[in-house]
Amino acid sequence: MTELKLTNGILHFSGRLDFKTVAELDEQVSELLHKEQPTTIDVSEVVFLDSAGVAFLESVQDRIKSFSQAVFLQGASEDVKAVLTTFSALEIPPEPEVRKIGYFEQSGEDAIAFLQAFYQVLVMAADVFYWAILGLFSSKGQRRGSFAQQGLLLGFQALPVVSLLSLIIGFIIALQSAIQLRIYGGNIFLADLMSVSMVRELGPLMTAVIVSGRSGSAIASEIASMQVSEEIDALRMMAINPIRYVVVPKFHALTIMLPLLVVFSILVSMLGGLGIAVSYLDLSPYTYINRAIQVLSMKDIFISFGKSAFFAWLIVIIASHFGFSARGGAEDVGKATTNSVVASIISVIFFDALFSLLYI
Repeated sequence: MTELKLTNGILHFSGRLDFKTVAELDEQVSELLHKEQPTTIDVSEVVFLDSAGVAFLESVQDRIKSFSQAVFLQGASEDVKAVLTTFSALEIPPEPEVRKIGYFEQSGEDAIAFLQAFYQVLVMAADVFYWAILGLFSSKGQRRGSFAQQGLLLGFQALPVVSLLSLIIGFIIALQSAIQLRIYGGNIFLADLMSVSMVRELGPLMTAVIVSGRSGSAIASEIASMQVSEEIDALRMMAINPIRYVVVPKFHALTIMLPLLVVFSILVSMLGGLGIAVSYLDLSPYTYINRAIQVLSMKDIFISFGKSAFFAWLIVIIASHFGFSARGGAEDVGKATTNSVVASIISVIFFDALFSLLYI
């Protein structure tokens, strides 16, 4: 039987304190506290206590604290102490206050994180180049036909969008340039402008940006999906190197396909310029094409192909880095893909500007 009594400022509980008795006891305690102000709770005669009883005792302590600075709980048996320790919310330590990070501290952390990521990319690049060079002499550890498959997926299927955008951009650049050249009678120089700018700069840059968004995102999402679904770990368990099995075929394929896409991009953009040269500047197709070929040198062609191959390496290595760095679930796959595209495009533009300064 559960009882409640008050003697000498001590509130005594006896019997069972559980979900069946605490409701009635709560009403009794409320009436008693309107008349008296106890400072101590005695549970020496409590024979059973559950989580509801613990919550009831804590509510009584809170009400006593409204008029007393100190509240004491005494007489608890070992069994009662164990239940109080298990279910008491008062035993849970408060959450530590989160310290606000200052601007310079945050900047330092961002710089350290960038340097760590840059180091990981360099390690990834060294690993990829090692297995890529080794893969030229031995196809061990690679799927049969993976090079052709990746060339089709990453390169050939990007041809329509590369051609369409190159045609439009070539048309726009030629149109804007032709307006100014016509004023000064320099119609023939449209071929010079289109040829040099598309071969040395815009062709490789524009194609690499498009491939970064299309093929780079495909590489990052594929590897990230394999990472979060533990397929990469399964490859390692089977003694198969993930870099050699997954990344190297993409590396070889894009190294070949991106320069070829750049060639198509240059030809199609020159075709857009030809339309403006013939219709707006009254140049003959022969004059335009002959002049465009004459102004080019072997250095321009080597620069174009060299930049294209380098951009292909950047795209594959950065996409692979973010793919292997993915952790968690589908959300992290999306983040890895987005970060890969952003980093690839920024890197391509940065190195294109660097190449322009070196080979100006």
